[in-house]
Amino acid sequence: MALQLSDLYIYPVKSLGGIRLTEAHIDTRGLRHDRRWLIVNERNQFMTQRQTAAMAHLKVEPAYNGFLLRHNQRPELLPLFVPFEATPEKTLFVTIWDDMVFAWRARPECDEWLSEALGQPCKLVYMSDMVRRDVEPEFNPDSKLVSFADGYPYLLVGQNSLADLNTRLAEPVHMDRFRPNLVFSGGEAFTEDTWHEFKIGEVTFRAVRACSRCVLTTINQLTGQKHPQSEPLRTLASFRTQNGKVKFGQNVTGPATGLISVGDAVSVLSYKPL
Repeated sequence: MALQLSDLYIYPVKSLGGIRLTEAHIDTRGLRHDRRWLIVNERNQFMTQRQTAAMAHLKVEPAYNGFLLRHNQRPELLPLFVPFEATPEKTLFVTIWDDMVFAWRARPECDEWLSEALGQPCKLVYMSDMVRRDVEPEFNPDSKLVSFADGYPYLLVGQNSLADLNTRLAEPVHMDRFRPNLVFSGGEAFTEDTWHEFKIGEVTFRAVRACSRCVLTTINQLTGQKHPQSEPLRTLASFRTQNGKVKFGQNVTGPATGLISVGDAVSVLSYKPL
């Protein structure tokens, strides 16, 4: 079966729900509008489902020039509209992993809504085009930039890789546990591990290295509950551990511009050395 782009996702707010697209524009930091917003705590440190599993309850729905945040367990919390871009009225420095970058504040009502939804004081901030946050330097010869994503602009996963994993689980899991941007059909399970350069339609990407997986994969994205036996991470660890890290999917970099669509052909241009 020929390789084909089968799904496209953006996550406008890091660690919240995604939006499924039929086509996506490519910017210098990845897919347009992907993880440009971030939730930070009182100390201006980034928040994710790793520490705050309740973030899984916050779903993101497309809206004109922005998106709606909705709490899937609390209908009394009216949906919150957030624009795709903020304005530089207030700024602050925030910490994400080892990086400290300046960010623009959202409207006060966004902070209030999120603090109520998550049961703790927090703030919503935006990464402007003026911010420089680089991909990991040891894997970044071309000086690629990244948004508030963990470390790379894109995450690629094959549908057959998930299908293989699900054959090993007592209860299959959905692709949303792994938060990919690019999902393709066709090929053998885990074939993406071997790719170096590949094209989606006419746009060339580079698979940099396998993605290390964490406790977030064990959180049910509908209920916000962690699996009592740490699945699927436990099963993944039994056959996908390399150098002490559990691997699933590929971290990817790409060009500064372009357009890709679901249904585009995927072609592998080169493979990683053995």
